[in-house]
Amino acid sequence: MVEKLLDLAKNSYSPYSKYRVATILVMKDGKEIKGVNVENASYGSSICSERSAIVSAISQGYKKGDFKELHCMCIDSNRISTSCFGCRQVISEFFDYDAPVYFYSNKGEVKKYSVQELCPFPFNDEDLK
Repeated sequence: MVEKLLDLAKNSYSPYSKYRVATILVMKDGKEIKGVNVENASYGSSICSERSAIVSAISQGYKKGDFKELHCMCIDSNRISTSCFGCRQVISEFFDYDAPVYFYSNKGEVKKYSVQELCPFPFNDEDLK
């Protein structure tokens, strides 16, 4: 997975932050869906790699509950970087709470979390009732 993420992150469009991030989702049917961060001069219009991959999966016909695991790496940092809180909320919308989420350093170090650990108090459909 490390080599796939290192290669994929080269597709990132990050001229402002120089912080290239790649995500690979593994779906329950075994298919891998890829995403990279895509920045914009209007920073609020940028999209993180996690959300890029998730919306791509939805666009391809996958539904909530079809997501198995997530793998993410920033290739421009020696540290293991985790998802922003916006991405954590989106992850919690589509993944089971016990689904594994893996974060890698560019040296191949890895940390594994469950969705519940990343987003212990998600805003969900129950909050809308």
